[in-house]
Amino acid sequence: MVSVSSSAAEELKAAIRGELLRPGDAGFDEARSIWNAMIDRHPALILRCAGVADVRRGVAFARDNNLPLAVHSGGHNIAGTALCDDGLVIDLSPMKSVFIDPVAKRAYVEPGATLADFDHEAQAFGLATPLGINSTTGVAGLTLGGGFGWLSRRYGMTVDNLISADVVTADGELLHASADSHDDLFWAIRGGGGNFGVVTRFEFALHPVGPLVYGGLVVLPIDQAKNALLQYRTAAEQMPEELSVWAVLRLAPPLPFLPPEVHGKPVIVFAMCYTGPLENGPSVVEAVRGFGTPVGEHLGPMPYAMWQQAFDPLLTPGARNYWKSHNLDKISDGLIDALLDAIGKLPSPQCEIFFGQIGAQTSRVPVEATAYSSRDTQYAMNVHGRWDDASDDERCIAWARAFFDAAAPFSLGSVYVNFMTQEEGGRVADAYGPNYARLVAVKNRYDPHNLFRHNQNIRPAA
Repeated sequence: MVSVSSSAAEELKAAIRGELLRPGDAGFDEARSIWNAMIDRHPALILRCAGVADVRRGVAFARDNNLPLAVHSGGHNIAGTALCDDGLVIDLSPMKSVFIDPVAKRAYVEPGATLADFDHEAQAFGLATPLGINSTTGVAGLTLGGGFGWLSRRYGMTVDNLISADVVTADGELLHASADSHDDLFWAIRGGGGNFGVVTRFEFALHPVGPLVYGGLVVLPIDQAKNALLQYRTAAEQMPEELSVWAVLRLAPPLPFLPPEVHGKPVIVFAMCYTGPLENGPSVVEAVRGFGTPVGEHLGPMPYAMWQQAFDPLLTPGARNYWKSHNLDKISDGLIDALLDAIGKLPSPQCEIFFGQIGAQTSRVPVEATAYSSRDTQYAMNVHGRWDDASDDERCIAWARAFFDAAAPFSLGSVYVNFMTQEEGGRVADAYGPNYARLVAVKNRYDPHNLFRHNQNIRPAA
C-alpha cells in the first residue's frame, strides 16, 4: 500500500480547479460508488476534474507518487475499472460538455458525458451517432471499448464514427489523435480501452436519425422461443440495415402492455429499432411479429431519445451484476438448446441473456482498421447476471458461468471488451485477436510503465 502525505495532497488540492476528495470528506462515498454494486473499492484520493489542466495534474501526481490510477467517466464498466484501492481516481464525470455542429454534422464531447447527455444535444438537430442501449452509460468508456447499439447495423461501431480525440498520455502531454496526427494512438484508442491515456475530448461524426424512429417490443412465451429463434436467425439475413432486432430471454417484467398473469414468467422479447422512413415501420417489423403468437407487444413511432432510455429501468445502479459474453457469427441449434436450458434455471428475476444484433456496416470495416477487431460478429451475446443480495453471489455467478461454458463451442472465441468482468484479464488477447501485438507496440510507446493498468490491461512488452 502506497501512502500519500497530507502535504502532497494539499499541494495537489491547491493546484486544481476541481475538487479533491479524501476518505471522510462529504461526498467521498458517493463519488466512489459506481453502477455495479459488487465493486467496493477504497481510493486514497478522488480528483473530480473541472478540465484538462486538472487531468494533466492528476496523471502527473499519480505517476510521480507511484500511485495506482483509475479513470472514472460514467462508472458503468462491469469490471469496476473506474475505481482502484489506495490510489488516485481521476473522476471525469463533472466534464459533461456536448457541443453539436449541425452544419458539419460533428459532435465534440467531454468524457463525463453520458449517452443521455449526448442524445439530448444531438437530437435537437435530428442527429445521432451509434452509442449503447442504456442512457446512463458514459460515452468515454463505451467508445474506447468499441461501442455498439441500435444504429450500428446502419452506421457502424461507435469507434467507426470517431474522427479525433484529445488524449492526456502517461507523461502528461496533451495529444490530438486523428488519422493525420498520432495515427497509431488514434488507431489504438478505437477499441483498445483506457490503456493509452485519458481522453479529454471526443469528436464524432453525426448522422440524420429521428427525432422519431419506429420500434418497440414483441413478447412471446418461452415455449415459442425455439421456433422464434430459428425464424429470427433466418430473417436476420434479409433485414435492412436500418432495422436492428435484439433478442432477450428473461422473466417478464411488469410492463403495462403485458397481462398480469405473464409477469414473472419466462419470455423471449424481440426489441427493435427501425430508423428508415416512419411510414415503412409497420411493414418492416411485420416479419418479427410473425415469429410466434405474442402475449403482448408495444410497437409504434417514438422519439429516438426515448427509445435510448427504454431499458434504463432494468439497468438502474445499485444492483449486483456479473456478466459473461461471447461473440457469435450465427445462432446455432446447439446454442438454442443450451440457452433454453439456462433460462429454465434463472437464479434471480433480474437475470437475462441477450443477443445484440450487429453485422451489416460493422462487418464492412477491415479488421486492421481499428483496434476493435471482431468484425465477423453478427451477435454480441451477453449473459447478464443481476441480483440484489450478496448472499446470492455464488449461485448467480455459477449460473452465468455454466451457460457461458455451454455456449463456448458455438462462439467465435472472441469477446467484446466492454462486457468482460474483472477476473477475465486472460481473455484480453482474445478480445483483440490479430490486433493484439500492434496494441502492445502502441502501449510500449505511449505507456511503457503501464500507468494506465486499471482496465482490461494490454501490458507493455517491457
